[in-house]
Amino acid sequence: MPTAPPCALVIFGASGDLAKRKLIPAIYELARQKMLSDKFALVGYSRSPMSDDAYRQECREAVQKFARTKPVDMAVWKQTENTITYVRGDYGDEKDHARLDETLRSIDQEFGTAGNRLFYLSTPPNTFAPIIESLGKARDKASGWERIIIEKPFGRDLATARALNALLHKYFAEEQVFRIDHYLGKETVQNLMVMRFANSIFEPIWNYKYIDHVQITVSETLGVGTRGGYYDKSGALRDMVQNHLFQLMALVAMEPPAALDAVSIRDEKVKVYKSVRHLRPESVEQFTVRGQYGAGEGDGQKTQGYLKEKDVPPDSRTETFVALKLFIDNWRWSGMPFYLRTGKFLPEKLSEIVVRFRSPPLTLFQKQCDSAVYPNDLIIRVQPDEGMSWRLNGKVPGGQMNIKSVALDFFYKTAFNVEPPEAYERLIFDAMLGDQTLFIRGDEAEAAWAVIDPIEKGWAESKSKPQEYAPGTWGPKRAIDLIELDGRRWLHSGEGEAEPIVACSL
Repeated sequence: MPTAPPCALVIFGASGDLAKRKLIPAIYELARQKMLSDKFALVGYSRSPMSDDAYRQECREAVQKFARTKPVDMAVWKQTENTITYVRGDYGDEKDHARLDETLRSIDQEFGTAGNRLFYLSTPPNTFAPIIESLGKARDKASGWERIIIEKPFGRDLATARALNALLHKYFAEEQVFRIDHYLGKETVQNLMVMRFANSIFEPIWNYKYIDHVQITVSETLGVGTRGGYYDKSGALRDMVQNHLFQLMALVAMEPPAALDAVSIRDEKVKVYKSVRHLRPESVEQFTVRGQYGAGEGDGQKTQGYLKEKDVPPDSRTETFVALKLFIDNWRWSGMPFYLRTGKFLPEKLSEIVVRFRSPPLTLFQKQCDSAVYPNDLIIRVQPDEGMSWRLNGKVPGGQMNIKSVALDFFYKTAFNVEPPEAYERLIFDAMLGDQTLFIRGDEAEAAWAVIDPIEKGWAESKSKPQEYAPGTWGPKRAIDLIELDGRRWLHSGEGEAEPIVACSL
């Protein structure tokens, strides 16, 4: 791997949970792997009053608690720790940003960062605009390169995404903007393109003629907790589908790019979003399911229900679960459904893609077997236990013709004998290199919102409320009906998931 160029990384929201759990440990891991320049400096910026030493202590504790590799090499961390500076300031205060700029110029002199600056907005969405405005007005534009990383959510609809893009482009070129979705930094997600385009076995059958449908599930086992006030303004559709699930769908559905560069890959993803059939508001109920978790217990956490959570209005119609049936109207996927679902308080924490292939046109064994032979599944597990599983039908040893679904598994831990790196390690490193391949382009974000907006409009106009579901289940019954009424089934549905041995008479 190359070494990142000299730079100063500025983390806005430096005392927040994301910085402590993910960003600071990612910086340590990059330093441990010698991927950081020896001319690197870290600047924390937030509203909390703190000294440099106090912030360094917070960072050290975060690394000791959340670093991927243990035990922590304190000699490595000490080198990084010595470069850490803290600036206390309001996000939209021009005087505070002027002090930040002075600090960065001093860091250039002390650590040789050459005026290269990477700004990371690890803050709530309502602070994005004032930070961008203040950076645009206060920063030293005569020095080295400058780049800005923006966390999700990028807007809350098409109009706000366009406005945020316009504001960014007022001060930064598109080549300087890195809209982050940490799912794109996961090894399995990156491996999707390798699996599809480096293995000739898949390309001829990767279309509606051989694939029956695709399922994408991102499930969480806990509720909203103390984030009810924030979550109620977004909901599962905006919080998860528009970014995480759509990114997975785009990588499954995209055409082969002309080259493995950021422009070519992101061009193909934009085409996918533009090909998604938009739902008319009056038909939204037919293709979508909304749910809210009720009272109960899941994963050891008890709840009185979403409507009783802190800071959630008692009449809220915000969904904590959503399931969609979408169609991508192009030559490859014509008429073939993509089923997407995500929610809180579900039985398992997992993120996976299931590509379910069509059954053979004539199954010889059905003439002699009481049950149908199971279709083949390609299961791409993003988390936990990153890897892939290819489910085939095989004969059970013995005198009878017994058929069972068997799995050919590939897991990163066992195949390569290494722990996959955390997504933020790869993404921060790529941003330092200026590689935008695993980041979201401005028109890509807008194209995704253009699919979401009609759904939100249909829900707003609908008289129906989200259907209640019990914690620890796979969502409301209508989510099961959404796929089962089509003669299909979720891989995880709470019942009948393990394929039985099919006994056949010879």
